[in-house]
Amino acid sequence: MRRREFLGALGGATLAWPSCTLAQASKVPRIGVLSGFEDASANEIRIIPFKQQLQAIGWIEGRNVEIDYRHVSATGKLEMAATDLVATKPDVVMVMPTPAVQAIWRATRSIPVVFANVADPVEGGFVASDARPGGNMTGFTSFEYSLGGKWLELLKEIVPATRRVLVLLVQEHYTSRGLLRFIEAAGQTLGIKVTPVAVHEVSDIERAFETFGREPGGGLLTPPHIVITNHSKRIFELATAHRIPAVYPFRQFAFNGGLVAYGALEADAYRRAATYVDRILKGAKPAELPVQNPTKFELVVNLKTARAMGLTIPSPLLIRADEVIE
Repeated sequence: MRRREFLGALGGATLAWPSCTLAQASKVPRIGVLSGFEDASANEIRIIPFKQQLQAIGWIEGRNVEIDYRHVSATGKLEMAATDLVATKPDVVMVMPTPAVQAIWRATRSIPVVFANVADPVEGGFVASDARPGGNMTGFTSFEYSLGGKWLELLKEIVPATRRVLVLLVQEHYTSRGLLRFIEAAGQTLGIKVTPVAVHEVSDIERAFETFGREPGGGLLTPPHIVITNHSKRIFELATAHRIPAVYPFRQFAFNGGLVAYGALEADAYRRAATYVDRILKGAKPAELPVQNPTKFELVVNLKTARAMGLTIPSPLLIRADEVIE
């Protein structure tokens, strides 16, 4: 090689080094999102506030951050989706709800994880304590177990003649068992017989309604789980057809056809989750970010469903409601 050509090649290489270094320094961070909700609208009402808050902070998808979404519901598929997502090595993962958290927890103990819809992450084994999570996970809880008792009290207020209540739950899920303890305790105080029925598929739900709906004076409670959320529309249909009043855990249940919903404002949890994702992308460690409980709760009443069931919602309840659907 001629001396001039050699120097030219060397100069070109020298100029390329800073360019390469700059490209590495400006690497776009990646956020993985794992959801256990199969319905598109169920994902949208959670992902939209998360993305809006990210944008408000300054993280714009497609510009200075990438987001990789995985939406599946079946337990086996959740495990596969979690493993696949971890293999892509995202900088941080936002995950919801508890079954999806369990899947990502089994898949990684090193990639930072922020959960946004979990009850009692200490009992779930995801963190050492709320104040000091201690591992690669932290985030925001969706409710406390005592809420189960409040649901039953609210049901009794809606229909004072309620003598028995059907509780649809996934028994192997620890949060369902925790809520059931408080529902049963409230049932003893209020003189209401609590009938828990294990459900995993829509056929289980239909059989439960068919059996329970044969006698009057019944009500319904549905501790949150992806099985309940993914089959919620069918639950609303059955509750209306059998004229069984129900109290549901989150506002979207009432907006989609449920009678009454009382629980934490989910959108707030996802907005707050975005702030933790931001802090982690800027260097914070999940072990040092405390788990936070809900700060906003809301009561939503669907009068259209009440009329279809032949129910009159008490005026004091309507006055207390944060939103009434006509």
